[in-house]
Formats: sequence, structure tokens, C-alpha cells
Amino acid sequence: MAGLPPAGEPVPADGALPPAAVAGVGTRPFAIYLHVPFCASRCGYCDFNTYTATELGPGASREEYPEHAAAEIRFAAGVLAAQGVAPPPVSTVFVGGGTPTLLTPRQLGGLLQVVRDEFGLALDAEVTVESNPDSVDAKALEGLVDAGFTRISFGMQSSSTRVLQILDRTHTPGRAAECARWAREAGFAGVNLDLIYGTPGETDADWENSIAAALAAAPDHVSAYALIVEDGTRLAARVRRGELPAPDDDVLAARYEIADAAFGAAGLSWYEVSNWATSPAARCRHNVLYWTGADWWGIGPGAHSHVGGVRWWNVRHPREYAARIGTGASPGAGREVLSADERHLEHVLLGIRLVEGLALADLDPAGRRVAERAAADGLLDATALAVGRAVLTLRGRLLADAVVRSLTA
Repeated sequence: MAGLPPAGEPVPADGALPPAAVAGVGTRPFAIYLHVPFCASRCGYCDFNTYTATELGPGASREEYPEHAAAEIRFAAGVLAAQGVAPPPVSTVFVGGGTPTLLTPRQLGGLLQVVRDEFGLALDAEVTVESNPDSVDAKALEGLVDAGFTRISFGMQSSSTRVLQILDRTHTPGRAAECARWAREAGFAGVNLDLIYGTPGETDADWENSIAAALAAAPDHVSAYALIVEDGTRLAARVRRGELPAPDDDVLAARYEIADAAFGAAGLSWYEVSNWATSPAARCRHNVLYWTGADWWGIGPGAHSHVGGVRWWNVRHPREYAARIGTGASPGAGREVLSADERHLEHVLLGIRLVEGLALADLDPAGRRVAERAAADGLLDATALAVGRAVLTLRGRLLADAVVRSLTA
């Protein structure tokens, strides 16, 4: 979601997809992503498509948004039906943002009900909602479980007051862990905590304490991301002015190693470069669908979608989104139809980041030779390579982008 999308080609007003794209709908897992583009305040490092109350302007209120998102869910089902495809049962729903829990459990549950009505939910559907720790309490979490949510992801980021202040986070250091405990008591089957490492001014002790605090809350899933200083953010301006140092690559690598060791000791295993879970069942199935090229329909301003090799993205501002939806037209701003080579490249780019890695057969002869050299250099697991798979080692995870570039050069 970060940054501006490419221009792409126009999206038809009726949202129709190329026949080849819809031909396999229902044979692949199908997901819904629902973007809630509201935040109480903007974090200094964030360049996601989110808006505070003062940035919205007329015609884009938080109160009206559920009606607009519900209309797009119905529109999506109608697009498929008009092309002779029964809307498939949804394997996963992910409500992200922004801060989705600025909407009430009743509003969020209402949107989930529209998904049920228009598509249906698989019996074992994973239904995730993101939350900032200071936007919920124990009662709200109970309401979300009652509405049908099975998994929640809290933006913890750090347990250091100093680091939270630099990131412009508004919750107190212990709030995320407290919310995780409430979520378990409320009945959530899955609880994730998001962490960020490499914030300017963060020490090794800060990071170790953050990891310890997260693990003490007993989540079944943890995501840990290196801080990226995105152009156009307040954090980038502070770094540019010399008020804060830029993240150091060597420090980021060391922090990742600290995290991986601590998570492993606590019983969480990596399954994607930035994600750890207590078991395969605790993995975020929605994100796995992204990484394995399944189909998903993105609902909301700026949301991205992918169906059968066609990717498109919605207009970004809630006001323009509401206007498009109000006329019954697609809110799509642009799209691209991926070629077979582009889809294969994405398969390699994303697949190599997973613990299962890639089949060597998915690489061309030059790529297989590179894989052999990468194994000799300790970047790919030699044992896995011997049985036909390219799997990153710990050192390979630290240099994942370089490994991908070499495999696809």
C-alpha cells in the first residue's frame, strides 16, 4: 500500500476483467482485503494511504465509510456474476488500515456480514483485523469476536517510550501486551504483534526489551520489520535535517539476528523473512495468499486487487472513492495485465522469501547455476538445494533482496 502506484491502463467503469483472468476464479483461494483509511493521528514514519479527520474534507466522513465499502463489496460480487462466475467463498478476510478499530465492532461486523451475504465465507475462514493498541479495550475486543473476527494484529512497534515517541506512536509501552492478553480472553484464535526495529536512537537493549515484552504476552505470531525511512514522511524530513540519524544496515542486520534467535527460543519459527509463528496453523493465511499468487479483491480507497494475473488499484482519497461508488462505477484508478514472464518473476521474488523456498525447476538454467553459487556462499541451504529447492539460510534472509536480484538477473 505504501507509495504511489503506477499509472497503468484505465479500469472499465463496469469493472469487467479480461476473460482469461476470471476463468480460474474459484479454483484458487479467494480473499478479501478491506482498507479502512482512517487514523486518529499520523505516525511520523508512515506513508500508507491513511487520513486523519483534518485531512478528510467534506464527503468522506468515517461515519459514511462503511456504507461505501459495503457498496464496493456488492459491486465486486456483481462484476464476477456479470461475467458468468459465481462469487467464490472467501478463504480469508483482512481488515487493514489505517486503524480499522476506529470503526466500531458493530460497523466492522456489518461489513463482514456483507462479505458473507455476497460471497460466503469458507467454514475455516481466517478473519483478521488490525488495531492500534489505544483504539480498543476489552469490551471492544469481545465485540469483534462476537462479530466473527478470528484473528487480530496489534501495532506494538516497541516497548520503549523513547522509540514510540520518535515513531509518533500514541500508545503507552505496555498497552499492546495488555491488549494481546485481552484478545486471548475475548476468544481470538490468533494474536499477532507487529514490531519495528532500527528506529533512530533505539539501542540493543531497547530492542531486546521490546522482544521480551512481546513474547511475554504469548502471541502465536510476531511480525518484525526493519524501519524504512519513506520519502515524504515527517521522519524522512527529520533525518534529512540531521535531527535523527538514518538507520544503519549493519545495525538492522544485528537486530534481525537478535529477533530470530529470541523468537526461535520461544517456540516461534520463521515462515517468511519478516514473520514468525508458533505453528503452521498460526501463520497468517491471508498474507500467504499474497505471497503465493492467489486471488484477492481489495475494498476501499487505495486498495489493491489481483485476480488471475490482473492487478488493479483504487483511487486513493476517500472523497473521490465515495464519489465513484456513489455513481455505481468502479473505483479503480488503474490496472495492469501481467505477462507470463512477469507472473513468473513475481513467483520467484515472493517464493524465495518463504520457508519452503522455491523449486529449482522454477528457475532457468542460469538461475540454477546462481543458486548453486549462493549455496556455496552460505546464502541458500545446501541440504535443501540437494533435493531440488532453493531455501534461504539465516544469512540469506539478511541479504534476501540481493539473492533475489542474482536469481532473476
